Amino acid sequence: AFVPLLALGIPTSPITAVLIGALMIHGVSVGPTLVNDHPDVFWGFVASMYVGNLMLLVLNLPLVGLFVTVLRIPYAYLYPLIIMFCIIGVYEVNNSIVDVWIMLIMGVVGYALRKFDFDPAPLVLGLVIAPILEQSLRQSLIMSNGNYLIFFSRPISLALMIFSIGLLMLAAYSFILKRADWRTKLAEVEAGETET
Repeated sequence: AFVPLLALGIPTSPITAVLIGALMIHGVSVGPTLVNDHPDVFWGFVASMYVGNLMLLVLNLPLVGLFVTVLRIPYAYLYPLIIMFCIIGVYEVNNSIVDVWIMLIMGVVGYALRKFDFDPAPLVLGLVIAPILEQSLRQSLIMSNGNYLIFFSRPISLALMIFSIGLLMLAAYSFILKRADWRTKLAEVEAGETET
């Protein structure tokens, strides 16, 4: 996940998307020039991976029994404790009750997305990548004096646009097939109930 993030500036998972968002807030542009422009950040990533693996080894081997015991705590006691610690942590950052409400509302939205089988990864990626895409779109339109055909004028951009349109059509086709399959199964179940 870190190779495309650090080499190309493309997040491939929600975790790396949040990470690239945090780096952008601090003025670090992730991409091919990261090693030259911010070597401390790059080598900090590499060092943190080594330190993280060592700490996991040190903590996991002696404390595995404790982790198993924590998993045996009933969810009725565990969930309120987790929510309490989240509220305390969010409030301590800025001493703002508004941050707590934002966290609770986002928690409810995340729970609803999980219940309705929505994948949160595209949402996080969209939130992080959207400003970069908007800026690049503006730059391209300024270069072409507002002509949208600039995206189809070069071979690489034309190939990427055709590929993107093909992926969208494939996703729409599979969605239509799933709906048709769902209706067919429902009709078969209803027919079976009327026969009995």
